[in-house]
Amino acid sequence: QVQLVESGGGLVQAGDSLRLSCAASGGTARVYTMAWFRQAPGKEREFVSGITWTSGRTTYADSVKGRFAISRDTAKNTVYLQMNSLRPEDTAVYYCAARSDMVILWTTQSYGYWGQGTQVTVSS
Repeated sequence: QVQLVESGGGLVQAGDSLRLSCAASGGTARVYTMAWFRQAPGKEREFVSGITWTSGRTTYADSVKGRFAISRDTAKNTVYLQMNSLRPEDTAVYYCAARSDMVILWTTQSYGYWGQGTQVTVSS
């Protein structure tokens, strides 16, 4: 069973940066793609960014393209989300997710493993 643990959330001001981390453990040999989702109050969980574990191919939602960067450290089984130029609308709980396929999909149903989430709050 794959376990995912996020860290790095917090309260920042608009324009600041944060880096989220997601450490994977357990059956990591089954993990081929990892992604970040976020869920704001009263809204559905939405895709933010994804990365394939072996090739490092990435994709981003339009709302974060150019501001966020996803990366992975295969030796540490950890995925990062560097968030720059944060905006109040980025406020949400950020979740790390993993799936056992080398295709980055954008739906929550496509991911079988989830972390507990980390809160990111951006004040104006």
